[in-house]
Amino acid sequence: MTSTVPSPSRVPGSGPDSAPGSGSGFGSGEADLLVRAGQVLRPALGLYLDLHAHPEPSGQEARTAEVFADRLAAAGLEVTRGVGGHGVVAVLRNGPGPSVWLRAELDALPMREETGLPYASRNDAMHACGHDLHLAAAAGAAELLAALSERWRGTLVVVGQPAEETLTGAEAMLRDGLYERFGRPDVVLAQHAAPLPSGTVAHMTDGGPPVTGAGAVLDVTLHGRGGHAATPHLAVDPVLAAASVVTRLQGVVSREAAPSAQVAVNVGTLRAGTAANVIPDRATLGVGVRAADEASLDRALAAVRRIAHGESVAAGAPRDPEVTVVSRSAALRCDPAATAAAWGAHARLLGPGRVLPWPGSLATEDFPLFGDAGAGIHGESGIPLVYWMLGVAGEERPDGEPPAPNHSPHFAPDVRTALRPAIAAPAAAALDHFAAGSGAGSGPGAGSEPGAGSKPGSEEGSAATAEGQ
Repeated sequence: MTSTVPSPSRVPGSGPDSAPGSGSGFGSGEADLLVRAGQVLRPALGLYLDLHAHPEPSGQEARTAEVFADRLAAAGLEVTRGVGGHGVVAVLRNGPGPSVWLRAELDALPMREETGLPYASRNDAMHACGHDLHLAAAAGAAELLAALSERWRGTLVVVGQPAEETLTGAEAMLRDGLYERFGRPDVVLAQHAAPLPSGTVAHMTDGGPPVTGAGAVLDVTLHGRGGHAATPHLAVDPVLAAASVVTRLQGVVSREAAPSAQVAVNVGTLRAGTAANVIPDRATLGVGVRAADEASLDRALAAVRRIAHGESVAAGAPRDPEVTVVSRSAALRCDPAATAAAWGAHARLLGPGRVLPWPGSLATEDFPLFGDAGAGIHGESGIPLVYWMLGVAGEERPDGEPPAPNHSPHFAPDVRTALRPAIAAPAAAALDHFAAGSGAGSGPGAGSEPGAGSKPGSEEGSAATAEGQ
């Protein structure tokens, strides 16, 4: 940690005494988890500040994995490193009972941070999607559950997954025998930072849209004939063809997708040439395609291929373009019953008005592979997945501007208000599942039905105006 990173004690609201009612005695319900989280907040905050200042992009998360693994080991978990690359798996066994998994992501994005925070990244990567917060929360929740071992029986498994941003890390871990080596989960939990108010969470509603969309990343290479810029008639310019592809792709959404369909096509990179006086012999585009369902995604992908081929023919290219699907992910639909249980646990933890229905998003995730979408890899079926959005926005800005969204160079969770509920939310959901699996009712503080006071599908506290990650 560099000298520009503040110590945890200097971040307002970060100390163990910053929550009302904090102290050495604790009750038995979910609500006291917010208080108890204060006792693990300081090391979790230290981890967050460290990871935020030292981000590593997908596939290069060696230091991140080491720091995360060391924190889990210090909390008393049995840690295995190097699963599917830099993946980390930490296990806490506490007698017979359900196997509850908690997954967080290790990787950052290849972009430069512009937040101006004293602990901002100083390299060419940035935690612009909140993965550093997810890791700190997962480590804090694990330490909290270890301290509350008298309340539950079963096995807690914490997964630090590499390469989520490239949609390749979950598959790599599963192909490395994740379930064969560590057992079949009874439920897999995950959360994701979103520009919602801190202290709120948002869940998928039963029968509503998926939490995240289906998506694919493609590399499109257009071929030309290189030459001198002074003699363009002797060359075939792939840059012009690439520009035509970029323009034409905009019609996939506006003219080929139904107005009611949710489809997005983005050209994130275009690389060609080495000098202004040289016509290159190829141009490569990085294209992201997203849709609310697999059928719409398939149609959009077919359109990308058709347009790339058509523009190559129109340009007189010497050979066909190469269109490669680098990665693909399914839409994320969570298990309704497990989601309702987590909704209820969070309503008891935060208050029913602070658990919101999630309207869906075209953000993509490889988390579905932990469930039925990955059955062809891990050979299991029927594993319940629960995934919720975590509010990380602090007080409203004086200028009235909305908080910077995920993947913005200005994205900055308000760690002072977001970290404590980020720790308590997965701990509450895990305790509820441990209790249900052992036949102890609906979890610590049982007495309210799952979702009581703010049921899935209700209009109260809708997150419909919030943007996804």
